[in-house]
Formats: sequence, C-alpha cells, structure tokens
Amino acid sequence: MKVNKTAQVKGKSQKWKDVRSKRCRPSTKPSDLNSSPVMAKMIKEHQVSVKKKPSVKRLKKKAKTVSENKKSSPESGIDKASPQANGCSTFPPEDEKQDLQDWRESSGSVHANGMESSEDTEVQGGRLEGEALHHYAQRSHQQNRAVLIMQKNQVFFTRQSLIFKPIHVSRKKLVKKVTPTSSIILLDPLESPLTRFLSSFTHLGELFSPAMSELMSAVLDTPLNGLGVIPLASSIEGLKTSRSCREALGAVVNACRGDFDGSAVILVCGIKNVGKSTFIRILINTLLNHTSSVDYLEGDLGQTEFTPAGCLSLLTVKEPLLGPPFTHQITPDHMIYYGQPSCETDLDHYLDSLKSLWRRRPQNREMPVIINTAGWVKGFGLQLLVDLIRFLPVTHVVQLSHGITTQFPSLTPEFLRTAQGYQTHPPAQTALDEFTESHCPPRAYTHLSVQSEFLNVGRQGTATHQRSNEHRELSLLGYLSQLQSPDPGPVRPLHTLTPYQVPNTAVALGVIHCEVAPSHMLYAANSSLVGLCCLAEKIISKGGPVILSQAPLCPCVGFGVIRGIDMARGLYFLLTPVDPSILRKVNCLLLGEISLPSCILTAQAGIEGETPYVTTDYSFDLTGAGKIRVFKGLMRPGLKGVQ
Repeated sequence: MKVNKTAQVKGKSQKWKDVRSKRCRPSTKPSDLNSSPVMAKMIKEHQVSVKKKPSVKRLKKKAKTVSENKKSSPESGIDKASPQANGCSTFPPEDEKQDLQDWRESSGSVHANGMESSEDTEVQGGRLEGEALHHYAQRSHQQNRAVLIMQKNQVFFTRQSLIFKPIHVSRKKLVKKVTPTSSIILLDPLESPLTRFLSSFTHLGELFSPAMSELMSAVLDTPLNGLGVIPLASSIEGLKTSRSCREALGAVVNACRGDFDGSAVILVCGIKNVGKSTFIRILINTLLNHTSSVDYLEGDLGQTEFTPAGCLSLLTVKEPLLGPPFTHQITPDHMIYYGQPSCETDLDHYLDSLKSLWRRRPQNREMPVIINTAGWVKGFGLQLLVDLIRFLPVTHVVQLSHGITTQFPSLTPEFLRTAQGYQTHPPAQTALDEFTESHCPPRAYTHLSVQSEFLNVGRQGTATHQRSNEHRELSLLGYLSQLQSPDPGPVRPLHTLTPYQVPNTAVALGVIHCEVAPSHMLYAANSSLVGLCCLAEKIISKGGPVILSQAPLCPCVGFGVIRGIDMARGLYFLLTPVDPSILRKVNCLLLGEISLPSCILTAQAGIEGETPYVTTDYSFDLTGAGKIRVFKGLMRPGLKGVQ
C-alpha cells in the first residue's frame, strides 16, 4: 500500500462545554483529585461534616523515620516531616549514603524466619482503610506518587484509575514495615491518551472517577488521596473467588511448574456471564509469577480481551492485567478479522481461522497457552467446543458453571469419545486426522470444574458501562485512542487528524458480514471501520476500485477508519494508528459488522450542522427495521447430514 500524508484538514475548534444542568454538583475527576487545593477543600468540608479536627499529633508521630526509632547520629541530617493539607507528609531528599544506612538498620531487625524483632511494628491482616493507611502508605510530593506496603492477608479495595508497579524500597520511610512476605506497590496517577480520549466524551466523563456517594463517605485524610485513591466503603467487597476456582488455579499452575511434556494448553469454557474473563485474568496474573510470558488464543468474537471485537487473535501477554479489556489493548502476533461479534453465520470460517492462527504458533514454544471461548455452549456452540478440544493439543479444560443445574454437559475425556462435533464425527475423526496429519487417538487432558459463586452470576450486568455492547464500544475507543499524541494536551477530534491517502487501485475492498451490491460498496465503506489485511495474491486493477466477491482468510494487522473517498482522484482517506512500515504491506480493506461508536460521529467537537451518515429519527420498533442476517449453510444440529 502506498501511503502519503495529506494536508491538515481545517476544522473550527471549540472547547468542550458541560451540557449538564448547572444546578448539579460538578463531578470530581482524577485530575482534580491530584490538586492539593481541591483536596484540601474537600477535606475541610468532610471534617466539618463529622465535626472532627485534624489530628496533627498523630501525623507528626507517623512522620518519624526508621532511623529515629534507634539512636541516630547527629550528622544524619534528617528533618522532621511537615504535615500537609491532605493528611500526608513530605520528606526532604536524602543522599544514597543515608538511604543505605536506613536500609541496613531496618534489615537488622528482620530475622531469617521472616519475623521482625521490633516491638513498634505490628504485622496484621485484614482490610486496609482509614487509620491503617497512615501506617502502610506514604506519598512523595516531588514525583506525585505513593508507596503502599501490603502484608500477608491484607486487602485494599479501590475503584480508581491507577498504575500498579512492584518496586524495591530504598528512599521510602516505610522500610520498617517491610518483611520477606510483604508486597511493595508503587502507585502512579493514570494519565494517558486513553484516559484523556475517553473522558472527552460526555457520557464517559465519569468513567475514571469514583461515584460522588463513595467519595463523600470515604476517609479523606489518608496519604493516598493526593493521587485520587479513595478506599471503598467497608460495606463494598472486592473480587472473591470460590474454593473450586482456587483449586483449579492451583492445579493449572502446578502443571505448568512441573515437568510438563511441552507447553500446557488451557481451554476455558462456560456460558455467558459466568466469569470466564475474570478467571482468565487471574490465571494469567498467577502464571506470570512463574513464567516470563503467557500465550493467549482469542476465540470469543463478542467479548475480546486485547483487541476490538470481531477478531480472532494469537498474542503474548507479558504484564499483569489490572483492568477491563479497554485498558490493555495489545497488538497481536497474529490476527484474523472475522468481522462479526458472533460466529453463528459461518462456523467453518470460524474454525478455519482458529486453526490457521494455531499453525502460526512456533511448535517448540514452551510457554503456557490460554484459549478463550465464546459463551455459546448449546447446539452448534457445544459442537464447536468439541471440535476445538479435538483440533488443538488441549491439556486442561476448565469448565465454569453456576447453581445446581447443569448448563451443558461436562466436557470430560469420556464425553468426548462419543460426542458429535461440527467438523468431527466419532469414532472416525476425519477432520481431526486431516488437521493433525496423523491417525493417533485424541490426546488425554485434565478436566477441571469451577463453580462460580459471585453475585448475579449468569446474568448480564445492568450498571453503567457493564453491558456487552458497551464493553465492545470501550474497547474500540481504547484502540482509537492510540491516534492521540502521547504528550499531555487537549484531545484532538478524529476529523482534525491528518489521514493517509491510499489509491483505490492498490487495495481490494470487501464486505464480509452481509451482501452488498458492487455499485453500493463505496457508500457502505465511507465513514466506516475497516480491518487492514494482507492478501497473499497480488491486487490487479483495471483502472478502478477492486471489489472482493467473498470473504478471504488472511492476516489482519490492525484497524482504520475510512475518513472519506475521493472518486475523482481514486483515493481512500484512512486514519489508523498502525505503523507506516506495516501499513505498506496492507492490500485489503475488510468492512464488517463492527461499526464505529455513535459518539465518534455525533459527540466530537468542531462539528456543525447535519452530520452525514447519521440518522436520528429512525425507529427500530418498526417491523423489519432491524438488520437482515445472512446464514451460510447453518441448520439445526438434529438435521445436519439429513437430505
């Protein structure tokens, strides 16, 4: 693909205006919480409401350093801390010699068995909140960050935009709280193009802010408030795992740590809203404590974890997952754009895509692999699971369920011996033999059953930004946020960014989710999201746009937005965060069912008058107003094979 930058598109700029009622109390953003005057005002209001004066004496006591508990030399040069308005303390910079001395003195109080000899230090479990945060947290004003010491069996619940990083303690004043079993966490305010871009939309303005009720009921006199960290109320519980979940995690981790023949391949399955994504995140984070990376095969088109929806991908995870999918978008090693949030319209294309991705994984790779599956577990959905277990060298099947009823049969090795798949048939498994190029019996695997016990299990969340379509929208917005500059500054609407110009003779254009007449293809593609794909064959044009007649099976390197089409010059104007060196290999643009969020077309600044391709007076309640689905040879399971 030939790519060139065109001239900057001029647009009238204007500031965002708050369209909410002026009588409403303005929301508190993380950027506001980072401001000491704002926090000071909120603390003052809070203290007046509870008629409690700040305890200056207590703050001075906590400001003592480790060396002050012992007999320090006069030339140590450590001054007492001065209390700040937000309840934390500021320490003057220290040289490396004093840091080393503090660490040696603190290390001397720790025995080999991991227990401290100092009577001043009390290591206890429980929930960290209120007074406990003064003993286990400390903020650095110079770098606007905080350190949190977590002891064994201690928990801390917060709902805020943060970056958690493990660190080594040297300059911090909490070394006397550190034991060999402690966890030391560095907290940084989360300020990135992602947070700025998403917060610029009115309906997402409070996405990274705590609810006002939680903010006003929280204890505002802690060292973490300067970063916007508000501990949740005692009545709110965090993530809880069942006993069967912990046992399954232990079994998988032990298998990966042991002398396993090759790499462990863990397939996770279950109905919708049973906790598959949460279990996978916990499993990945646990495995990363024992291995440098974890491979991940995405098989759920509707609720993807690392890419926008409609993609099947194979990628490598190297960092812990500490947020929802839109906060950790990753460029996959290999990806195929299916173009729809469900595979039910073309099951063969779905299975062929997953098999193609698996073939691209190096055979000698020893990293564990986690396979995510869709929540479709009945009828053809069950047959797809049977095929996946037979096609791929699965070593562990983790099956999640809830309640006393069985949502679908247990996928044990015994069940698989007689189960009917979509492309495989017992006992002669022709499709399996063709894929594996062998005639050996299916490989044995371990079946692990997990009983989900969290509140509202099996039902879709009804809170704000919890529905599946909202998750897909946030993931796509998270991907498009990569178009923003990494430097701090105002958000630039997409229509003000400079697009690439792509000759329509250099790329093929195809629609993969429905039938579109060739004469209407450009109308459908304009102002739409497209997958940037690489066909193996060369594109040959006869002097006009190249239109595909069917959906190809080809690699996808990312996504773009067709900003506009110049028919006179034969150009597509494309916005994409994909690197130009990779973009030059793209020769195919695929349009699927995954569309741009409506806020991209209606809620960006600088747009005046009527917006093209946007209809506001359309009623979906009318008969026949919905989309028409195209099913490619799909029939009921009981009728399959019947002529």
